[in-house]
Amino acid sequence: MHLPSRAVMLIAVAALPLALTACSSGSTADSGTGTNAQPAKAKDPNSGLFTGTQLKKALAPASAFPSGLTLESDGSTDSGAQFLSPSSPKAGKPDCTALEATSWIQVSGYKGGVSFAQNGYANKTEEVDQEIDAFQGTTATDVMKALRTVAAECATYTDTDEHAKVKLTGSSTAGLGDEAYTMTLTSGHWENGTTLIAARSGGSVVTVLSTSGGDNGAASAKKVTTTILSALKK
Repeated sequence: MHLPSRAVMLIAVAALPLALTACSSGSTADSGTGTNAQPAKAKDPNSGLFTGTQLKKALAPASAFPSGLTLESDGSTDSGAQFLSPSSPKAGKPDCTALEATSWIQVSGYKGGVSFAQNGYANKTEEVDQEIDAFQGTTATDVMKALRTVAAECATYTDTDEHAKVKLTGSSTAGLGDEAYTMTLTSGHWENGTTLIAARSGGSVVTVLSTSGGDNGAASAKKVTTTILSALKK
């Protein structure tokens, strides 16, 4: 879960270098050295990334979701106009059951990006969830690699709700963003399977979960993913 306090902490920490620079400049002038040299400005690691407010606008609209599903207001959230502190990847075996939950990107070991937006649509039997996370540097590529590893490590696992055996199959998917990976979860105890799609567009990773439709949610998941990727390119 992303906490607003992380953004507040980031602002406070970012203010310190500015204060120290101001003090340093004053001391140099008083010392009479006569130098006008200015310190090199550090590159903003969030330069070019979308804020949570901007990512929210890129989320797929209701028209991209199957009919009969309604917006779940309690699952709609974003990181706002401020960037969060980047999270370090968590080592160790992934919690495979997290693949069945919203914000399933966290199974990669990363809590999320420095900005994010998400929501979901559902009825009593089906759901489709969407999330966009923006990452600094090459982290988005690392997240995609981690998800491919998760697919191998979670090839079979036990569902905690029904204690049922779940089978996972995964494959790279062409034609979606800069790179994409699709996972399908099935179980003999479920009425329908689940399709998960992760797609990278630059420094952003789109993750979609769908249980809607007789094809294990494949078509609806792809439609939502495609809609988001198109919006990110505008």
